[in-house]
This record gives sequence, C-alpha cells and structure tokens, in this order.
Amino acid sequence: MTLTLNLSPELEQYLLQEANQNGLSVEALALQLLTSSILLKQKQTEAVNLLQSWIDDDEDEGEQQETGQYLVQALDDDRLSERRLFPAELKGISW
Repeated sequence: MTLTLNLSPELEQYLLQEANQNGLSVEALALQLLTSSILLKQKQTEAVNLLQSWIDDDEDEGEQQETGQYLVQALDDDRLSERRLFPAELKGISW
C-alpha cells in the first residue's frame, strides 16, 4: 500500500533527523514508528480487556471471600503461641 502524507515542516525535519541518526530512510523510519505505535496500542487494548474481564468476573467473589476466611483461620490455628495473627476485634482496622 502506498500512502502519501502532507507533513508539517517541523515533523518532516524531525523524521529526517531521526532517520539520519538511525541510518534509515525516512520511509523506513516512518514505517517503524507506525508499527511500534500500532503494536503498543494493541498491547494496551489487551491489557485493558484483561483487567475488565477480572472486574466483570463476579462469580468468584464469594469463593474468594471463603478462601480468604479459610486462610485467616488456618494461619491463626497453626501458631505455636496463643496470640492470634488476625484477632476478631481488629477485623476491618488492621486487616
């Protein structure tokens, strides 16, 4: 595909300088910049979609709470001392 762009003088000068510094043609540099921009956008979209899927996944919330309660109980029960790691009176304050 051939693409014709009308660039501002500043952008044209920037592309020329960057291409010279990197030993590339202006066309190769422009293609490289476009490709990296598109790939970055795709990665960002994938990350946002993954995070949104975690937020939307309400089915596991009850299971996660049960697992958390079990872990707190197991850590408190498996202690050599009588002192609790997670005392009930501090729930919501320090843990």
